[in-house]
Amino acid sequence: MKKRTGINYGRKYAAITLAAVTAACTGVSAGSAVTVAAAEENKTLVYAGESESTINPLLNNHDELPDLIFSGLMKYDANGKPVEDLAESYTFDKDTNTYTFKLRDGVKWHDGEDFNAKDVVYTYKELTEDETLGASITSNYQDITSIEAPDDQTVIFTLDQYDAAMLDYFTMGILPEHLLEGEDINTTSFNQNPVGTGRYKFEDWDATGGMITLKRNEDYYGKVPNIETVVYRTVSDETTKATMLQSGEADLAWLNSNYASQFKDKDGYNYWEFTTADYRGAAMDMSTDFWKENGDSIGVLNYALDKDSIIAGVLAGQGEPAYSPIQRNPLGTDKEANIYSYDLDTFAKKMEELGWKKGDDGIYERNGQKFHFTIQVRDYEEERVDIANVMSDMLKQAGVEMEVKLVTKFDWDAGYNGFLAGYSTQFDPDMAYVNFVTDASGNNMHYSNADVDKYLEEGRHGETEEARKEAYGEFEKAYAEAPGILLVAYLQGDYVGVSGLDGLDTTRVLGHHSVGVMWNIENWTITK
Repeated sequence: MKKRTGINYGRKYAAITLAAVTAACTGVSAGSAVTVAAAEENKTLVYAGESESTINPLLNNHDELPDLIFSGLMKYDANGKPVEDLAESYTFDKDTNTYTFKLRDGVKWHDGEDFNAKDVVYTYKELTEDETLGASITSNYQDITSIEAPDDQTVIFTLDQYDAAMLDYFTMGILPEHLLEGEDINTTSFNQNPVGTGRYKFEDWDATGGMITLKRNEDYYGKVPNIETVVYRTVSDETTKATMLQSGEADLAWLNSNYASQFKDKDGYNYWEFTTADYRGAAMDMSTDFWKENGDSIGVLNYALDKDSIIAGVLAGQGEPAYSPIQRNPLGTDKEANIYSYDLDTFAKKMEELGWKKGDDGIYERNGQKFHFTIQVRDYEEERVDIANVMSDMLKQAGVEMEVKLVTKFDWDAGYNGFLAGYSTQFDPDMAYVNFVTDASGNNMHYSNADVDKYLEEGRHGETEEARKEAYGEFEKAYAEAPGILLVAYLQGDYVGVSGLDGLDTTRVLGHHSVGVMWNIENWTITK
């Protein structure tokens, strides 16, 4: 085996320091910290979050804000298991594949109107019947055949077959029928002025100032939060988040590992390490001509990537090499799917077996075509840009050109061969279904593999944990043999907050972009 030594991949992309960033961006000296006077309980939390365009759980189901504003029939507990929320109780009749939910009494929408079963029926009919709905999650609800409300406190769902993940998907936030009936859910102004039944009420969206303000729901049916106001700052880049923490403009932020590590053990700050199911990799658009012709050569690229070095450099050691889309899920983690290692001799051998030969310029060619493909990366996502650049360097040295294209936002019509992706399966492993099953609603890279389809279907409809675990193990092995994503790493979720912020619970595995940190915000307090 030939292994490159003496090259610290990623360090040159992670060399910028927080002190330099702070001084350059704000004029605040590197040595200054958040000044804490006599500590007293504060009623406002400023969270440096992500850029937003909509707050609607059907359209934006992976973000913090919908979970604060909306409630579902079910919700996830600390261990990521679905438990009752708007539903007071439920039953499941296996013979008829029917779920019956009894709803809580006395729940109010944020505008004061009564919540009832008609709102649930409206929401799920949008998910299952509106063919214009621009949502990535509709494949999660395809087993539902009917939704009925025999009275205001009862909803009955009938499925065409058993679906092991269905309770998870009943965590979807419920929408108010009285505000949305007859509206186009994709374009309605409700998406920027949401009304829910959750712990916090939407108050204002200052798009110019980049602030979304929420007020606690004093009439919430569960525990009313201690923190009165949440100011969600819509921030694009990670440098700005770190600067806002340093200058006192934010109380909490998810930071990439290099920035976060510079706050660790720093006076005036708390540092939390969450486990995440959030992974990164180059997702290939299988509908482009290059991958239509060369899709058989994606997996072999794993042999040319020193993933440990990428993690040590770009991620400051905070992560682990990725080999499976459900690697951190209890029903995944089949070690037999971990079939690649960093081995340039094996890479060269496998490339030769696939018919690739190096040209005079050192780049592999096959059938008169160079092994050259393009990957788009959003320019403000520093960690992804760094990962892509290091991947490109490694592949170039091995004889493959991965051209990194920096974009302001993803352009799916520009003909790029893929993008630097992030996905997550933090709850049920069926979350992978929408991304990898042929023509599923979230399969934006047009991946298709008959074996993958078969095993994900078996996992979704398996009636025992043993049967499901076997199906997902087979999925992992089938996907490893013919991947659509050149997997790189699973991230650790690093959060930094002011020292007076208390109550964050690291029990739950977080999702994409470490989403889910506010799952227990009603227990948080902040003093400063």
